[in-house]
Order: sequence, then structure tokens, then C-alpha cells
Amino acid sequence: MDTKALKKIALSVRALSMDAIQKANSGHPGLPLGAAELGAVLYGDILKHDPSCPSWRDRDRFILSAGHGSMFLYSLLHLAGYKDISLDDIKTFRQIGSHAAGHPEYGLAGGIETTTGPLGQGFATAVGMAVAETMLAARFNTEKHAVVDHYTYVLAGDGCLMEGVSAEASSFAGHFQLGKLIVFYDSNKITIDGSTDLAFTEDAAKRYEAYGWQVSRGSMYDFAEIAALVEKAKSETAKPSLIILKSIIGKGAPHKQNTADIHGAPLGAEELAAAKAALGISGDFFVAPEAAAYFEKKQGEWKQARRAWEADFEAWAKENPEKKAEWDIFFSGKPLPAALPAFSVGDKVATRAAGAKALGAAAAANPFLVGGSADLKVPNAVGLPATVPNAADYSVVDRTGRYIHFGIREFAMAAISNGITLHGGLRAYCATFMVFADYLRPALRLSALMNQPVIYVFTHDSIYVGEDGPTHQPVEHLASLRIIPNVRVLRPADAEETAVAWEMALENNAGPTALALSRQNIAVFEKADPDWRNTIRTGAYIVKKENNPDVVVIATGSEVSLALEAAKKVEEKSEKKVQVVSMISRGLFESQPKAIQDAIIPGGQCECGCVKIVVAEAGVRSGWERWTSTEHIFSIDRFGESGPAEKVAAHIGFTSDALAALCLK
Repeated sequence: MDTKALKKIALSVRALSMDAIQKANSGHPGLPLGAAELGAVLYGDILKHDPSCPSWRDRDRFILSAGHGSMFLYSLLHLAGYKDISLDDIKTFRQIGSHAAGHPEYGLAGGIETTTGPLGQGFATAVGMAVAETMLAARFNTEKHAVVDHYTYVLAGDGCLMEGVSAEASSFAGHFQLGKLIVFYDSNKITIDGSTDLAFTEDAAKRYEAYGWQVSRGSMYDFAEIAALVEKAKSETAKPSLIILKSIIGKGAPHKQNTADIHGAPLGAEELAAAKAALGISGDFFVAPEAAAYFEKKQGEWKQARRAWEADFEAWAKENPEKKAEWDIFFSGKPLPAALPAFSVGDKVATRAAGAKALGAAAAANPFLVGGSADLKVPNAVGLPATVPNAADYSVVDRTGRYIHFGIREFAMAAISNGITLHGGLRAYCATFMVFADYLRPALRLSALMNQPVIYVFTHDSIYVGEDGPTHQPVEHLASLRIIPNVRVLRPADAEETAVAWEMALENNAGPTALALSRQNIAVFEKADPDWRNTIRTGAYIVKKENNPDVVVIATGSEVSLALEAAKKVEEKSEKKVQVVSMISRGLFESQPKAIQDAIIPGGQCECGCVKIVVAEAGVRSGWERWTSTEHIFSIDRFGESGPAEKVAAHIGFTSDALAALCLK
């Protein structure tokens, strides 16, 4: 270990971080200054990586869970030789167009493994990456060749450990004995408001020991000790490791270090000058020549190590052609066609039950599809049939199992699913009741922000949950999901639509898909559009067609059947002709050209009132105002009641008679 060079790397991290944050007049210097030595030894000696090939499949992953300290990561990526983070990016830190965004953003630069900043989520996402490593290693490694053999490292701070999602994920990681997960805890005892004594006095070490982790302690400023603690962590294969490193926030800033002032604001010109003088830094955006030379030498070594892995991979591929063919499928990112289940008109099937059959077919065709639920395997109907290869539960004794028992940890479940998908080679789904989508919403938002195609299965999607009452009857949730950019919400209306919805979810590689599925049985209905399986991919299609209709009812999910009943009643009582449209995805349909929209909803954009547009959905009206006036939206803008589903609907006036009356007005 070249401690002199590592010290120069740490010095360069401090210099780049201080200047970038000062120039931007925005940022968090406390972490990069306080943890620079860890960064130096981690990127200089410990990580298995190759900056010339950031997507190397068997690289170690590093996640800066404390994403506010982003200049820590950017400085190290630049110094190590990752081309996507140039000195110009650092000089334009936090400016539009810079790869050095305010918080690390996945996709902006190689070496950024996930978007972080919302505290605790990086930690939980890393757990998912560690899960993925175990799954792929169990599937592809042989006695002669370990083609999947890497570690997941995390830098977390006090804030990360305070957040509930890290607790959920840590409990999960301990239970599943993720021995190749190593978390560095930057224990500086300072947050924005001041000392952690204000709100955080627990013994974190004992908490993590209770989770089933190996816990070690050391100094943030001792290179040899950090390296030894990492080796100790690697030697414990049955437990994840928490390495608590005592540190000084803002170390090197003579008047502000170890204070809350250094956490989230630039040093200021006076303190910056004092810090540079104390550290022996001359000029702006200083990089020590010794640091540059060290990394230049290491780049050759890293490339050589990666090429050695590639040679071993080629030997493995020749000896195991079937595994290699599977590997290519796993890492292609493209779903394979599935033999979707068939249903007949009149079949009464809950869309969650239809979803179970579709999931089984999809999983059989796509061996990289893995996932589970938050302790709702049967209610969500997301278990894998025994006929699906490796349908067993994922466990310590069976890492090839594809069903994950996430436990009652919705937030961590979603973040772990992000990590599994981000890792590469696997596609994750996760499930819970729709009303608990709020518990995982921040991770769903990151799925969307990172364009990760995680599939979210939300069952029990309306007041038709029934007896569980308003605590479990979602009314605002469809609207709240739809307003998240890049989340594709699909609410199928019957079993046939549900099978296609699963197909659409698998085809969507640009972001997450939320499937809203019913608890109650719904009869499969006739569809007027003979090509509905293709038309539905526009987001809507015609279920009941009329030439020159007087009324068009736009409905989603179970309300399509309600609309068909209402249409029949309208036509029995009047000469009005009612067309019924099933809109499986409002967002998708609203992205279509006007010609497609007008072909399905005639008069939908017309202000003359020649065609009356009515919307029917068992949820709040918010968002439907684009399609019709408020008085023509048949919605539920209140909480439900506890009772049998049909009686709840009747009690609040959500019936086909009431919908028919609205159409007749």
C-alpha cells in the first residue's frame, strides 16, 4: 500500500470538492472533506473496477448512499480515470448540462451505480445489488469458473441510518446473510441541525448486531486499518458487514470542521483560503501530481485484471455453452414472448388471479424475472407456479430461488427491486396492496427517475376491497400514481386485458409499470375491436362501438363492466347510443396523436358538446378533467366504508343505475 500516494489522493479529493462547491455556491463539503481517506483507499486499492470499462459485469459496486456528498464520488471518479467526469464537469458542478449533478444521477456518468440523495435509499438499493450478485453467482458459476464474484460497497452517514428504509433493508440483508455487502458508516455525529445528540442517540452497533451483521470499528484516517477491516468483512461470508468509521465532518477546514456549518454550505472565501493554507494546497481545482501518477499506473493494472476475467469468461463460455446462451438472455434486457393464458367471455376472474396466470407464463418464458411481495404472496397472487423453473423461494440455502419474501417492508422492497434491476442480468417485480403504494412511493419515484423497468403489482385496487374498510380501500391512489412522471399505470378491465397488461409491462424498458388489479371477480366481456390486443397498446380501445354515439363512456378497470351495464340501461330507457371505451392507461393514451385519440373517443377534444363524454372510475376525479367537465366524471371523492363490496358501492351511490342516470342527463 502506497500511503504517500493515498494521502495525495485524499488531498486532491478535498481540493476538488472545496473548489467545486465554492464555485457553484452550493453543495455539501462536509462529507468529501471528512471521508477523503476512505475514498482514496477504496478507489485506489480496494475496489475491483476498470474506469475504461465502467459496465464490466463483474465489477464491484460502490454506492454513495449519503448522496449529498456527491463531490466525494465525482472527485474520485475523475481522479481514477472515468472519462464521463471531466475536470470541466467538476468546474461546472451543479450546473445544467454537467455530469456532476447536485446529487449522483444514474445514467449521467459511468461509475454512478444508482441515483442517491434521498437518504437511506442508496443503502437499500445496494442490498438489492447484493441480492442480484448471489442469484447470478448461483446460476452461472461453476467449480472451475467464478464469473460472478464481486462485492457491493456503501458509504452511509448518520442520516442514512436514521431513515426507516435503511432499517428495513438492513433487517432483510441480515436475515438473508448477504455476506458480500460491506457498508462504511461515516460516523461524524453531525447533521444539518447540529449534533446527532439532538435526535439520534441509539447504539447503532448493537442494532446492527441484532440484525445479524458483523460490526467493526475503526478510524476514517487510517488506510491500513480500513483495508484490514475490509478483509475482515470479506472473511465473514454469512453476514453483511457494517464498518463504523469515526470521522470529523469537514476535516481540513480549520474553523468549520466538526460543526454543522460545514455540512451543507460552501466554506466561504475566507474559510476556503484558510483550509488551503492549512492543507498546503496552491491554486484552484488542485490535483496532486502524485495522485495522477498513481491512478495512471493503477489503470493499467485494472485493465489487466478485467482482461483476465474476460479470458476466464471465454473459457467458461466454451465449456458451458448452455449457460452462456442463458447469460446472453439474462443480460439482453429484452423479454421473450410468453404463452399467455386464454380466457373466455363470461369467465368471472379477479384481475389479480388472471395476473397470477400471466405472471406464471411470463416467468416461465423469462428466467431473469424475479420478485416477490411484502408478505402478501397469496393475496397479491404473485407466487410462481411450481412448473416455472427455479420457482422456489430465494433463501440462504437456495440462491437460485426466484420468489423473494420481502417481509412487511414495502419501502425496502421497492428499493431492493431497483437494486436488483440496476445490477443487470435480472428484472424485478414487487407487490403489495394498492393502498400501501404510499409506503414505497419514494422508491417508485426513483425507479421512474432512473428509467428502471421494475414492475409494481398493486392489487385490491378500489372500494371493492370491501370489509377491510377505508384504511384498505384506495380512492386517491390511482391519481397519485399517475402524476409521477415516467410511471406507466395499467388498470386492466378483465382477465384478457390483464394478460396483455403483463405483456405490456414486460415490453416497457423505459421505466416502471404499475399494474392495478382487482380483488373482486370481473366477468370477461366481448370486445368490439377485433384488433383490441394491439389497439390497447395505445392506452385505450373501443369495447362497445356505436356509429355516431350520443355518449362515450371512458372507463378503467372494473368500471368497464359497470359502464357496459349502464349503457344497456340507457339504451333501454332512451334512444341514446352509448359507446364504451376501456382506457387501460390514461398516460399512454394521452401521448398518442390526436387522430388516434379521436378515432377511439369521437368528440373527446370537441367543445361543442355534440358528443357527451362521461368518465367512470372508482377513485378520485383528479386528472380526468382533461376529458370532460367535472359534473360528467363518475368518481369516488370520499373515503369508503367497511362492509361487503357491493353494499359499500351501493351505500356511496357507485352503481350502474347512477352511472346510467348521469349518461341520460
